[in-house]
Amino acid sequence: MRRFGFAKLMLWLGLLFIYLPMIIMVIYSFNASKLVTVWGGWSMKWYFGLLDNKQLIGSVFRSLEIAFYTAIAAVALGTVAAFVLTRIPRFRGRTLFGGMVTAPLVMPEVITGLSLLLLFVAMAQLVGWPAERGMLTIWIAHTTFCTAYVAIVVSARLRELDLSIEEAAMDLGAKPWKVFFLITIPMIAPSLAAGGMMSFALSLDDLVLASFVSGPGSTTLPMEVFSAVRLGVKPEINAIASLILLSVSLFTFGSWYLMARAEKRRRAEIAMTTQMQAVA
Repeated sequence: MRRFGFAKLMLWLGLLFIYLPMIIMVIYSFNASKLVTVWGGWSMKWYFGLLDNKQLIGSVFRSLEIAFYTAIAAVALGTVAAFVLTRIPRFRGRTLFGGMVTAPLVMPEVITGLSLLLLFVAMAQLVGWPAERGMLTIWIAHTTFCTAYVAIVVSARLRELDLSIEEAAMDLGAKPWKVFFLITIPMIAPSLAAGGMMSFALSLDDLVLASFVSGPGSTTLPMEVFSAVRLGVKPEINAIASLILLSVSLFTFGSWYLMARAEKRRRAEIAMTTQMQAVA
């Protein structure tokens, strides 16, 4: 009989500590009572009530839009930065450039948000742009913050690649840009997807940066939830959080399923190629 060791016990306690609050939140999203801490029976009225809460729904779509554009911009800029750091070993200012790319990882968000706020105010006074703070300034702030994470993830993948494949393609006459888009990008696609999903989640969850650089009419979901929780947790907050949790879970499961199918197909192709070579 296998013993239930200390490592397994700590693992299950850690998982319980992480996921038990989420389960409780989902259960209380079906609470019929207006008081979150008092159970009043099962009800779906708070989910139907979200349809009438235009302010909360508007903040959800606003956050999703900003997170989507942030993921795209962060992946593009982070990939270029990672390519420069890994494929150009020596150039003037490399250490400074690497430090600037990774600085948002260790910089407190309060400092980053305050710096960006002062930058936007100074630019508005000097050149008249941005005329007002809103979704654009939030997108710029989130892109600045998330690019560092993408650069780290993509850099790790680029260092593991076999350069002989790219060199062989260029020896056969392929241009560097064609090698990059047709060979390098497909090989680092998993890291790009991971960086994009991480950027999307970080942008959707951010409160500090958005609080500094947002303006009237650009309230994001974390800001809306934070302002509502200060006056007491409302059942609608549990409902919208449960829907987001369901959406993220379905998206994660779908991504895992597609990646598992792709990996299975790749292994089958490798096995078939090996078998054909052995027969030949």
